[in-house]
Amino acid sequence: MWKRIVLYGTLLAAGTLLLQWLDYQRLVRSHIGDVYVFLIAGGFLVLGVWLGARGIARPAPRAFDGNPQAVAVLGLSPRELQVLEELLAGRSNQEIAERLGVSLNTVKTHVARLLEKLGAKRRGDAVARARELGIVR
Repeated sequence: MWKRIVLYGTLLAAGTLLLQWLDYQRLVRSHIGDVYVFLIAGGFLVLGVWLGARGIARPAPRAFDGNPQAVAVLGLSPRELQVLEELLAGRSNQEIAERLGVSLNTVKTHVARLLEKLGAKRRGDAVARARELGIVR
């Protein structure tokens, strides 16, 4: 009994598949121009996405080196660079002194020399100038 059910089910599935395939063939033949346009448009879409991804892709960012040429031209010492990083973080002279383990007067001297070397009047101007030169991030 179950063999007949499986046989009838298989025959019905095959018949349905044949009818669907014939309907698909009729649809494609009656709209062949639309199918070609769809395939061409799809091809151009894929090509455009591929070219766009290659053309617009950002190059790998360079590793930050701190612009050693600008540091050398300005004559910034390693300690002044440390103080500049602390200024960039927005720390006060007292906080910088504590973090670097130096006196407050030493920090004031470093800040004054940084302002002079960078041609700035205020700490914020010095940080902005250092960013322009690529000395800090």
